[in-house]
Order: sequence, then structure tokens, then C-alpha cells
Amino acid sequence: MAAITAKLVKDLRDKTGAGMMDCKKALAESDGDISKAIEWLRQKGIASAEKKSGRVAAEGAIGSYIHTGSRVGVLLELNCETDFVSRGELFQGLLRDVAMQIAACPNVEYVAVDDIPKEIVENEKSIEMGRDDLSGKPEQIKAKIVEGRIGKRLKELALLEQPFIRESSITVEELVKQVAGQIGENVKIRRFTRYTLGEGIEVQEADFAAEVASMSS
Repeated sequence: MAAITAKLVKDLRDKTGAGMMDCKKALAESDGDISKAIEWLRQKGIASAEKKSGRVAAEGAIGSYIHTGSRVGVLLELNCETDFVSRGELFQGLLRDVAMQIAACPNVEYVAVDDIPKEIVENEKSIEMGRDDLSGKPEQIKAKIVEGRIGKRLKELALLEQPFIRESSITVEELVKQVAGQIGENVKIRRFTRYTLGEGIEVQEADFAAEVASMSS
């Protein structure tokens, strides 16, 4: 397999406007052949989606998903550029798929890693820095280990970073880009809420034996 150099990735990025990770994946899938990599990106709709990502997406739809048994529910806002596209089959299919993804990922709390508040990031760092397995290590080594762990942890919290439940070889972010490329408009996941039945309610367990005893005394 041909070596995927940083220069090759940059050249592909300059030609297509696709993201760095998408370019690396395209080159890996194409054995380093830049022409085939461009075709791969176009087939996936990623190149055209990237070019549209700066355009305003103020239309769209709010979708919902209730999991079997009615114990988990999701509300999701998905945006596009026109009302016409928001009513289309591709957009509505994406809306359903992403809502189901959220229902299946109880640990996901944010759309993207960049949406995670700084205080959450700093708290995660302080937890990792205090772990016993890092004691005695040089500060530089410790910082690199913590950086890697934090990066992994933050991705676990972000919806766009999750493997798509219907096709684990792509992430939710890649799925959105593919659909955006097919639709021909900018498509963005704006926000979501996940409801779990009984969440936050403190359930008091009754001591029936004690209750019966008190009634009979």
C-alpha cells in the first residue's frame, strides 16, 4: 500500500475542499491514487458537502423517535437550506436515523466536541491527572497520556463522532456529509434532547414489613 503523506493529504484537500480525515480515508481507500480518491469523495458526496458547509442552514425539521417500550424518547432539530429539501425523503430519512442514533447512545450529550463547555473539559483533565497510574511519571509524558485520554473521552460525549448504528464503518458526521452531498445543500444537526423514563426521580422503596408491624401495634 502506498504511503499516505501529509503533502498528499493537503493536495487532495486543496483540490476537493474535503476535511483532512476524509481526505486521509479517501487516499487509504484508493491506495494513494489522488484521482481515485477524488472519485471516492465525490461518490460519498463529501467533497460537495464540504463546499456547502459555510452556507446558512435555517430551514429543516424537528423530528422525534420513541423507542420500543416507550422508555426512551428523542427530539432532534436538523437544519438544511430550503423548506423543499426538508420535506424530501433523503432529509427525513436522515432525521429518523440520527434520532434513532441518539436513542441508542445514552452517553452522548453534545452534537460536536467543540460544543462541550470548557469547564467540562477542565474537570475531565483534573480527573485524569489525578489517576494513580500516572503517579511518578514525568510531567511531559503525563500530559501526553492525559491528552490522549481526554480526546477519547470527549469524542464519547459527541454525537458526530459516534459510529453510525446502521453502518459502523462511518461516523454520524460522515453520514450527514454524505446525505448533504446527495441533497445538494448544507445540512446540520443543531440540537437534541434525549428523555429516559424515570430519569432524575428518586424512588423510595417502602419497607412493607415495618409498615405492617406499625399498623398492627
